[in-house]
Amino acid sequence: MRVLGIDPGLRTLGWGVIDVDGPRLRHVAHGNCAGTGKLLSDRLLALFDGLTEVIDLHGPTEAAVEATFVNKDGAGTLKLGQARGIAMLAPARVGLKVGEYAPNAVKKTVVGVGHADKGQVMHMVRMQLPGANVTSPDAADALAIAICHAIHLQSRARTSAA
Repeated sequence: MRVLGIDPGLRTLGWGVIDVDGPRLRHVAHGNCAGTGKLLSDRLLALFDGLTEVIDLHGPTEAAVEATFVNKDGAGTLKLGQARGIAMLAPARVGLKVGEYAPNAVKKTVVGVGHADKGQVMHMVRMQLPGANVTSPDAADALAIAICHAIHLQSRARTSAA
């Protein structure tokens, strides 16, 4: 199974791809798609095109996106929701089911603490994916989302088998 994790953002959309073979996780690739342009529509198009290219290049079989959290700025939350829509649309367009995980669920799964900071997430991603030279917090979050999705899928499969 190949999992694409996506951390949506208007300026920077992080992505990470891992291979899952039983309990083994292997880093494939990671990076960022830049939302360029002054107009919101231009940024969303750039994100869609970049993510579509990632999907075409790496051929994931599963995808997962971080759920939007509501913050004090309603307009900012709405704009982030539009970037999240792009993050869900691009994989769905090629027939992938898209899992959704709350930020605290991702952190709890990967770090063991639901309120971990970005540095802790990056550290644990590097520990769980040896050889992944992750320097971008957005890409680290995306890899964490992919790891979370893989672990949840494995757990569901074991429960179904029992």
